[in-house]
Amino acid sequence: MNGLTELGQRAKEAARIFSRATTAQKNQALEAIAHEILQRRPFILQANQQDLEAAQQNGMSKSMQDRLRLTDERLEGIAQAVLDLVRLPDPVGQVLEGWTRPNGLKIEKVRIPLGVVAMIYEARPNVTVDAACLCLKTSNVCILRGGKEAIHSNQALAGVMREALAACGLPADSVLLVEDTSRASAVDLMNLRGYVDVLIPRGGKGLIQSVVENAKVPVIETGAGNCHIYVDASADLEMAVAVCDNAKTSRPSVCNAVETILVHRDIAPDFLPLLKAKLDEHQVELRGCARTASLIPNVSPATDEDYATEYDDYILALRVVDSLDEAIDHIQRYSTGHSEAILTNDLSHAQEFTSRLDSAAVYVNASTRFTDGGEFGFGAEIGISTQKLHARGPMGLNELCSSKYIITGSGQIR
Repeated sequence: MNGLTELGQRAKEAARIFSRATTAQKNQALEAIAHEILQRRPFILQANQQDLEAAQQNGMSKSMQDRLRLTDERLEGIAQAVLDLVRLPDPVGQVLEGWTRPNGLKIEKVRIPLGVVAMIYEARPNVTVDAACLCLKTSNVCILRGGKEAIHSNQALAGVMREALAACGLPADSVLLVEDTSRASAVDLMNLRGYVDVLIPRGGKGLIQSVVENAKVPVIETGAGNCHIYVDASADLEMAVAVCDNAKTSRPSVCNAVETILVHRDIAPDFLPLLKAKLDEHQVELRGCARTASLIPNVSPATDEDYATEYDDYILALRVVDSLDEAIDHIQRYSTGHSEAILTNDLSHAQEFTSRLDSAAVYVNASTRFTDGGEFGFGAEIGISTQKLHARGPMGLNELCSSKYIITGSGQIR
């Protein structure tokens, strides 16, 4: 028996017990987890510092180090997100619909847990808590496999959560961490049929593609974010600069950061110099088309690969376009189906943009950075689904549930 099979067995046993936990018991456990994260901050931050030192030694980019870094403020935010889940309704057991057949059979469709949810993700230790607590609120058990870059942070956070669960009389194995960060452990988790009910990858394009192509368990595809903003000819310049700057520089390492900005030719001569001046404050590297380079200095030529890349860094692709149609064609060619935005004062253009683009989140006059479970009012998210089956967009509590039918009769036969 390999280590992953043993974890799978432990998860199944924990799921059998945890599925009977009441809403009050689950909320008590979540409150205990939030409390312990704050109480154990020195321990968690010390573990995180080990990961950061290793990241610096290994030449990890500053934006990726930002993903990895935990601070007092970020731990407070993580704990608050857990408490936000406590206040949200428990979806498990909710009757989604019900009806009575002519023969008297009463049929109800009821929300139930998925069961054992596995996650493979990269250097984001906050995901360890977000994913685990979303699963706990929905009576799911989780198996978490983070990247080697965050192993000490993940061990500390998972350990704190397991202790809090045990103190509340619930199975500690409701949260399990794969401590082997080799590629082999990821492959084993992808193949854990009979134990894992659904696998959710969260990270870069390479990770997600590997899971989708190789997994033998059901997968919900998430995360890859080659996001776009189109600045229409009618856009308010001041608003457009602020939105584009926020979408690129507020946190460039996350999947809802903008990677390409398309600008209508009529507004480009005025808009691009203003945008560059703002982005220069963050030393953003610009890559653009020939028309972009003719309007602002220090722009490297953009290739097809540039327009297809999710940079996760202070790098931005730019293109001047002749029309809304050209902008939409560009986005349809290069988008990963995550988040797109139009900045415009033309209602018909806004309606055409939102109707023709088929990404999970399509914005009018707002930053793509809002594609987030907390910002959508879901408390947190386990990932941003870019597929169309079962779940799409930020995956909150409802998306971590399946359903079953309960049929009540009085002796009916067919």
